[in-house]
Order: sequence, then C-alpha cells, then structure tokens
Amino acid sequence: MRIIVGLWRWRHNPLRRGTDLVEAWVALTAVLLFALATPAVGWICRNTLDSSLRDTVRVQHEQRHRTTAVVVDRAADQHHTAYDAESLSKRSSGTRVTATWYAVDGSARTGTVSAPLRDPRAGDTFSMWTDRRTDKQVRGPMNATSARVHAVLAGFGATALAVGLVEGARRLIVWRLVQRRYRRLDRAWAAAGPDWGRTGAGS
Repeated sequence: MRIIVGLWRWRHNPLRRGTDLVEAWVALTAVLLFALATPAVGWICRNTLDSSLRDTVRVQHEQRHRTTAVVVDRAADQHHTAYDAESLSKRSSGTRVTATWYAVDGSARTGTVSAPLRDPRAGDTFSMWTDRRTDKQVRGPMNATSARVHAVLAGFGATALAVGLVEGARRLIVWRLVQRRYRRLDRAWAAAGPDWGRTGAGS
C-alpha cells in the first residue's frame, strides 16, 4: 500500500526521471506478482499434481496384488535389487531367493524374487507385491500420504521458481534502466564540453 501511495505522490515530482517512474512501476508489478501470481502458480501446480498422483495411486493398487511368499532356498544369483519404492532409503535392497506364493486367482507360484531379509532361510515368510496380470514381483504401490507430500513439495517448488523468475525479470529491467541512465549521463557530460565547471566557461 505504501508503494502505491508513494508512487502516486511521486508522479509530479520535478526531480523524477522517466526511468525512475518505470522502475517504480516495475517494483509495484513485482510486488503484486509476489503476492498474487506466484502463490497461484504453486497452488495450481500442487492441485494438478495431487490429482494426477491420486489417480496413479488408485491405478497401482488396482493393478498390484499383495501376497505372502515363503522362502524355499537362496537363489544362485545374489545381486541386490531395490525392493520397496516407498522405502526412505534409496539403497534399500533385498536378497534374491527362490520362493512360493499365491496369485490373485489362488494358484501357487514359484520363482526367484527379492526378499527384504538379511539372512533368509527355508520357511521364512515375507510380504511382496505382484502384478495382477503377469504375476511377477513389482515394487509396492505409492501410498496416498507419499503422493500428497510429493504434490505439496512440487507446489512449493513451483512457487519458488515463479518468485525467482519474477525477481530475475525485475533485476534485469532495473539493470537496463541503470545502463540507460549512464548513457544519458555520458551524453550530457560530453555535451557540457571540456571546460565544464571552469569560471567563465562558455562566455
């Protein structure tokens, strides 16, 4: 509000330069964008991503089946692979084992899967997710809380990016205005002549 009042009173100031007025309007526009546009960008981004992720969560839960597997033996191939997409650690891994489990239709399945066990032994059980169509092991579906957190963080990120773009544009315009002032000052200095400031110069 103070910026608006000051800008209104400053319109008829005899010391005001054209570039000063432009700079003031740029500052006012930036303030309005900071207050209104940038939060709107974050809100729209957050809601759009939240809706998309909710659909993803729903589809993943429809296409994936949680079952209990029973360890038969360790697998010969012991390379480690990521086990759970919802794990806080990106380096979480499982031990490859031969296990049996039940498919969606109730039939038994046997295969090599990744188990979240440090020292799996025959008879140990663990929970895992499988694809309902192929019955192969897949990562666990995203949960609603994780989807909401991702959407909120994306909203904050979009807001911060919008703020950065507005501030960058404002600084660029102000820099161009300052350069224009310097050029005008140089021309005025050159027009004054080499005797500017001396007593009786120009007489």
